[in-house]
Amino acid sequence: MAAWFGGSLMGVVGLNGAARGGRYTADEASRIAMAGWAKWAPVNAVAIGAHLLGGAGLPAADVVRVRGRRGGAAAALVEIVLTGAALTATTYSWVLGSKLAVSTSDGAEDLDYAVSHPVDVENARSQLRVMQWTLPALTGAIVVLNALRGEQRRSVQQTAGVSQTTACRVPVSRFADSRAW
Repeated sequence: MAAWFGGSLMGVVGLNGAARGGRYTADEASRIAMAGWAKWAPVNAVAIGAHLLGGAGLPAADVVRVRGRRGGAAAALVEIVLTGAALTATTYSWVLGSKLAVSTSDGAEDLDYAVSHPVDVENARSQLRVMQWTLPALTGAIVVLNALRGEQRRSVQQTAGVSQTTACRVPVSRFADSRAW
């Protein structure tokens, strides 16, 4: 998750910011930024895959904690929704970037494709400007939620949660009979 969040934030601030530094035309800035994003894409794919793989295993390990803690299921659901939104934003950004790559390419094959599949370059750039901040916001929210949920997994928190859950589920009649304990 850290690589997904950190890469998207560095990309928007560092890579895209440097490409738009004022010395380049819009097409040149797009090509520079796209070259950097193309280098980062394999690392980002591995980071996203690792997050999804780890995230798929956690619910099985956390099922008791999620069911027994107030708000546990809601937090898990929010994390799933945020992850889905971040995946959607990542994919949509990739699609927009691919459209721009084809439309600003110097290659003859890409130029033929661009002519037969015209792209509204300014509209795509405008949407990417929004998406470039949407992705760090979504992945940052997941990092914060993971940190909060990680605190719930600490032994002090688990002991308090288990004792609260056990106390709430033990029938009152058992308190009167000390042999039940």
